[in-house]
Amino acid sequence: SAMLGGCRLALPAALGPALRGRAAGSGRRAVSTSWCPVGSAFDAKKQQQQLRGSTAGRETGLFGVPELSCPEGFQEAQDKALQESERLVQKACSTPPGPETVMIFDQLSDSLCRVADLADFVKVAHPDFAFREAAEEACRNIGTVVEKLNTDVELCQSLRRLLADEVVMSSLDPETRRVAELFMFDFEISGIHLDEEKRKKAVDLNVRILDLCNEFLIGTHLPNKIDKHVLPEHIRYNFTAEGNYLQVAGLHADCPDDLVREAAYKIFLHSNTQQLKRLEELLASRNSLAQLVGYDTFAHRALQGTMAKNPETVRQFLEKLSDRLSKRTQKDFEMMTRMKMKLNPQNSTLMPWDHPYYSGVLRVERYNIDPGLYCPFFSLGACMEGLNSLFSRLLGISLYAEQTKSGEIWSEDVRKLAVVHETEGLLGYIYCDFFQRPDKPHQDCHFTVRGGRLRENGEYQLPVVVLMLSLPHSASGAPTLLSPGMMENLFHEMGHAMHSMLGRTRYQHVTGTRCPTDFAEVPSILMEYFANDYRVVNQFARHYKTGQPLPKNMVSRLCESKKVCAAADMQLQVFYAVLDQIYHGKHPLKKSTTEILKETQEKVYGLPYVPNTAWQLRFSHLVGYGAKYYSYLMSRAVASMVWKQCFAQNPFDRAMGERYRREMLAHGGGKEPILMVQGMLQKSPSVEDFVDALVSDLDHDFETFIMDS
Repeated sequence: SAMLGGCRLALPAALGPALRGRAAGSGRRAVSTSWCPVGSAFDAKKQQQQLRGSTAGRETGLFGVPELSCPEGFQEAQDKALQESERLVQKACSTPPGPETVMIFDQLSDSLCRVADLADFVKVAHPDFAFREAAEEACRNIGTVVEKLNTDVELCQSLRRLLADEVVMSSLDPETRRVAELFMFDFEISGIHLDEEKRKKAVDLNVRILDLCNEFLIGTHLPNKIDKHVLPEHIRYNFTAEGNYLQVAGLHADCPDDLVREAAYKIFLHSNTQQLKRLEELLASRNSLAQLVGYDTFAHRALQGTMAKNPETVRQFLEKLSDRLSKRTQKDFEMMTRMKMKLNPQNSTLMPWDHPYYSGVLRVERYNIDPGLYCPFFSLGACMEGLNSLFSRLLGISLYAEQTKSGEIWSEDVRKLAVVHETEGLLGYIYCDFFQRPDKPHQDCHFTVRGGRLRENGEYQLPVVVLMLSLPHSASGAPTLLSPGMMENLFHEMGHAMHSMLGRTRYQHVTGTRCPTDFAEVPSILMEYFANDYRVVNQFARHYKTGQPLPKNMVSRLCESKKVCAAADMQLQVFYAVLDQIYHGKHPLKKSTTEILKETQEKVYGLPYVPNTAWQLRFSHLVGYGAKYYSYLMSRAVASMVWKQCFAQNPFDRAMGERYRREMLAHGGGKEPILMVQGMLQKSPSVEDFVDALVSDLDHDFETFIMDS
């Protein structure tokens, strides 16, 4: 949606002339007395009491927004935003074309996003149902207003006048020009340039697509039921019983019993007429909408403004990658087959339900990585100190825990971090919501709660984000200990947060992570490379009892273990990405979605299609990443190139850190992504370069080679 083009969530798993904002701040900010070192805020219990502030009487509302001290406050915040937006629409329509037009549009976007973004987070994460419900309602209401604004002809005219005025346009700086074009693009995908009848059709299609997305998403998670007598008695206990039925709610991918995995696969992925209808209608509606507003296919529309630019480039990238992987994938499948023969001689054909399980078995057999041996070295406090020291050496940035006011946070284990630059002062805030609790979603993610922008009075509106993880609570007295996987996730999400803090753009519409999907994961995946480098890990990984450092060979074994069957894992991702491209390509589709799945699976993935299954009906990413599933692979390719070329020699290189900030993080989404990559790598990468980077990561011992050389 247009005005809310900014209100996007950097989903799972995803710095430069933004020093412009510098003059706007008050220069260097003195270190506040309520700040304390980040490590102790996460490890010491007594520190937590002190950080919590008093709970007697609420001093403020959520995130320091005074109205949000109770659920009813959402109505008030929303009404304020809507009044403000009406005033700004009037202003936009009466302002002559000029840079101010873009400023007003961005203020309009900001006034709505400030409520919608915050509500987007609260509706999924607040422990109190009344708050979640009020936030959900606010999201809906603002969404409706946005739909209206997206089709407001007069509002669009004011922007069109600007874009048509060549003299004014040529006087604008590139960022302002890009933001104006992005706003226009948002209008056009809502069909603003069509006649009345077609525009109404576009609005109806948009609404229908939204409903279908929600229904399809719910369908992807629903369990399937089966008469329990169909299954052999000795495996029934693996599934939840319901009278004479058994519920199958997932793939049981880690279960050592081949039969359980086979049963789960065939039942959970069994085709379902209703869900099939939803998917077909969703794909057809997306295609109709794209064609209505002037694109060949939905993929053409979705890829506008991305790093890949068009479906042809994506297809090339995926085909070349698939070719380069095929021999390695074959080897991986052969290894898995041998392992299956050893463990299950009478039934040794490798099937799709075997891949995740046997690759895990091979990993354990070859490297025997026991996460329990690593956890004691990764206390949460130590990891946070590690991030702090890394950012401080690379970017001159420190993280401090800041005391919160009563009513500001939604759960007492949330920590608020101030992000402070050594000369520029306070850059923004990160709220860390790291622990499991009932009703909290399990995925790790980064939410923008408030985007940064240059305010009319010349001050910079500081960005506010939330990092959400679901770490287990520690035993009393012991610090929270992270497995290597959790530590890597923490680094990944912190990569998004730093993008938000340092994407200090003039406009909130393109602030921080509000950039094309295939670029958004670059900063977060790059952080995984740091998390897997011994020189970085050695800075902070200490045994929480003895203080002993994590031995080097443990880190290299961990890194090598990740490469076991990594080609087959990547091939699976290529298959999903290709499927997503075909579904969103030329319509009407040549075959049913299931026939396309079968054909693509056999051609691109290599393990046999199982009759009567329809994996695509569980492909929930089709909703949020329609035509963009390839993004994760492309972002990984760029991150890999940046790591090898800029940081592998020395992961603490300050000059490189500054170049990274200046060229890649600082622009948010305000500059074309491929130009940011060129600025960083100092060359224009080709599709072949992307593929090379991904494939060379599969070779053993890249890091050790760098360290020994």
